[in-house]
Amino acid sequence: MTGRGARRWRERGSASLEFLGVLPILLLIALAGIQLGFVAYAANQAGTAARTAARTAALRAPHADAGEAGRNAVSDWLRAGTSISPPSDDGDSVTMTATINIPSVIPGVSIFGPVRRSATMPKEDTTP
Repeated sequence: MTGRGARRWRERGSASLEFLGVLPILLLIALAGIQLGFVAYAANQAGTAARTAARTAALRAPHADAGEAGRNAVSDWLRAGTSISPPSDDGDSVTMTATINIPSVIPGVSIFGPVRRSATMPKEDTTP
């Protein structure tokens, strides 16, 4: 083989090798995107838990454990890493803070700390 045919023969498989070189970068970008999705979802769930707990604590006849109501508002797979602070009552309103640990895409590697969200709800009017 001489000329053009020999050049094509030498370049066989070069696209596969180039793809293998780019593949780790593509996987890293995909894992980073999934991790950022986990962060956003955990933040959303923390807000939901804080609002639910504050709303429950602000009722006239409050639930026995507003923190439990907040934890029940979180997705099952995040519930184990969820904690709700005791209510902060200033007389007219109740503030609750929810903290959720962010799950990691790579087990054992925790890049982000926990997410905290607070919610304040006015107490129900108790006058007749």
